Amino acid sequence: MKKIILTISALVLVSSTVFSQGQLDAYKMAQPDLFGTARYMSMGGAFGALGGDISVMNANPAGLAIYRSSEFVTTLSLNSASSEANWEGAKATGSRTRMYFDNIAYESYFPTSNDEGIVGWNVGFSYNRLKNFNRNYSLKGNANSLYSLSDYMAERAYGLNVGDIEASGTYDPYNNEKVGDWLSVLGYNSKVFKTLDGKNDVYNSAFGENDGSGKWNPYQLKGAQLDVSERGGIDQYNIAFGLNISNKLMLGATVAITDISYHYTSYYAEDFENTNYLELENWLNTEGTGYGFNMGAIVQPVDYFRLGVAYNSPTWYKTTDYYNATATVESYFWDKKQSDQTPAQAYSEYEFRSPDRWIFSAAAILGKTALLSVDYEWAGYRRMKLYDGVGRENQYSNTTIRDNFNNAGTLRVGAEVKVTPQFAVRAGAAWVGNPMKSTLKDATVEVKTVGTIPNYAIENSISNYTIGLGYRFTPSIYLDLACILKTQKEDLYAFSKIFDNGELITDSKPASLKTNATRVALTFGYKF
Repeated sequence: MKKIILTISALVLVSSTVFSQGQLDAYKMAQPDLFGTARYMSMGGAFGALGGDISVMNANPAGLAIYRSSEFVTTLSLNSASSEANWEGAKATGSRTRMYFDNIAYESYFPTSNDEGIVGWNVGFSYNRLKNFNRNYSLKGNANSLYSLSDYMAERAYGLNVGDIEASGTYDPYNNEKVGDWLSVLGYNSKVFKTLDGKNDVYNSAFGENDGSGKWNPYQLKGAQLDVSERGGIDQYNIAFGLNISNKLMLGATVAITDISYHYTSYYAEDFENTNYLELENWLNTEGTGYGFNMGAIVQPVDYFRLGVAYNSPTWYKTTDYYNATATVESYFWDKKQSDQTPAQAYSEYEFRSPDRWIFSAAAILGKTALLSVDYEWAGYRRMKLYDGVGRENQYSNTTIRDNFNNAGTLRVGAEVKVTPQFAVRAGAAWVGNPMKSTLKDATVEVKTVGTIPNYAIENSISNYTIGLGYRFTPSIYLDLACILKTQKEDLYAFSKIFDNGELITDSKPASLKTNATRVALTFGYKF
């Protein structure tokens, strides 16, 4: 048992809000996927210096000024995501297939009669999907290889007075901002854990008993299971402007409105000897809207070479989380089934600042037959910030972000070869840098999740490999096809480890989670 009181109050915001996102939730919202037109995706998204594609509004809007005609495009895609988890030798799989409407955009070109100075300008409007959250995954654990969630919840409640977390009469502990930890409230009132030896701020799992000598004997844990379903995405609406100066310097700017819609459900269960069990079900819906801007430049010193630089501002979101959770227990200690749930229609409003980004790019145009392009994107993940609903800083979450995240880079490369004037083949790749420090990767710090969801994922790597085809039917009409294979590896924890002055108090063994997502995208384009 811990000798130093766990400071649960650190989870409480400056305001009365006891539910808000934490460091890993912020990272989930901050990281985009490889999305855009089929041509853009098939070349790994490396268009920062190349331009001439409607998707550049999301990265370097100076690429709009490459256009010498107006254009309308729209993209559909079919996405299939499959996950495989290995938890101490026990394997489980999950899958999800769905069709998406990825983007629709219009760009208009306005030439001038000048040969020098401003020779043309462009205006663009677009809807783009930036990220999909859609996937299913499951974990199944073997007996004698797992630690119980009840032990974790009991340790997490350490130092909280039972009078504060126990619901009684008209008193509702969920409205007590001194508590701040709804997982402890839910665990105590559903009888997942109990007071230890009559103490009012020390707790123990309900799945065990003291023998005659007072030694604690836990019930044998036979196995555990976690099922997770994630839905939703991040969508962006852009208004962009591009300016062509003497066909040597292209400038651009974008104003962006971004929507987040994330829907999460999970079921976690532990089975103990002689039909004792624990169940925890969670539901979370996140809805939010934000704004930001992009600006950039492309320099073309010679006809066959371009250099680009762009700055993407943070997106400033106003967001609401809607929560619901139920915990159910059947244990010898209570002699009957016990259950509790969070208040109906519980919600939390907060604000979020995503990372800002710099994109440095180069592209080579090899006559009319081939293109080579490379982008390097730097993202300031350490500058992510969370605030309460009225803009006051969430000091605890922001400190953990600075302590556990670095800034990170993403490398994108792409190539295109025209086999004939009408037919092109393309390929590319994007390797996403991991900003998590070793403290998170090696699980040497406690990850205090917020709300009532104890499980979380630690990212290891993300890579995208892409191929594509393009065919121009007429000078005005074309179709592009892309196939993207995304591989994501993570360590998934059912709950966090807990430390006391470096000593491990409650252990948690991660599962290795690998998600393969295959997306096939088709873009229709019309130039005029």
